[in-house]
Amino acid sequence: MQLVLWDIDHTLIATRGVGREIFGECFEQVTGQAMHEQATVNGMTEPVIFRETAELHGIRSDRAMFEAFAACSAERHQARAGELRRRGHALQGAAAALAAVAELGGVVQSVVTGNVRPVAEIKLGVFGLATHIQWPYGGYGEDDDERPELVRIAMRRASRGLGVHIAADDVLLVGDTPADVAAGLGNGVRVLAVASGRSSVEELHAAGATRVAAGLAPHDVLHALDR
Repeated sequence: MQLVLWDIDHTLIATRGVGREIFGECFEQVTGQAMHEQATVNGMTEPVIFRETAELHGIRSDRAMFEAFAACSAERHQARAGELRRRGHALQGAAAALAAVAELGGVVQSVVTGNVRPVAEIKLGVFGLATHIQWPYGGYGEDDDERPELVRIAMRRASRGLGVHIAADDVLLVGDTPADVAAGLGNGVRVLAVASGRSSVEELHAAGATRVAAGLAPHDVLHALDR
């Protein structure tokens, strides 16, 4: 049994500014301050982005504040789903890659994402990309601050849920940032890095990805799965 773990933002979809707007709305609702700047988001998990953004505004946040923020984010993403569909888009090759993997026997697909699970489900659902995702086997922003731990959580969940031991060699992580690469390598899993976000092919090679592609294409994922 093999497990494919997908990153979401800039690997499968782009929200084209809607996500940042929602972050700002919920940040202000929870903290009482307008968001004047946002912390680095590239490859970071939502709790880290929230905490560091709060620090930029002189606010010391806690878990309760993040949970309130996460609830607001899920609510706003649902309320603005139509706008997200109009302004954002699934990245080229995403639907085809998910479908190609789904045709293989003995392969399960889930996600490792900095998003909290309700937001992850809304984002992929809006763009018709949720069909092949086994949500109970994923790792999400509410589970841990650090991406390497999210990979471990996903592997444990898949092992329990499928009733088989998912070893590092059974896992392929697909992402678009050096942080995704580090999360995979930190667990000994293969990483297909796609330069569909802000990171270049050269940066992803330098990060140590197992394979690097300029964009997401089914044949790249299938080759990365071929052991």
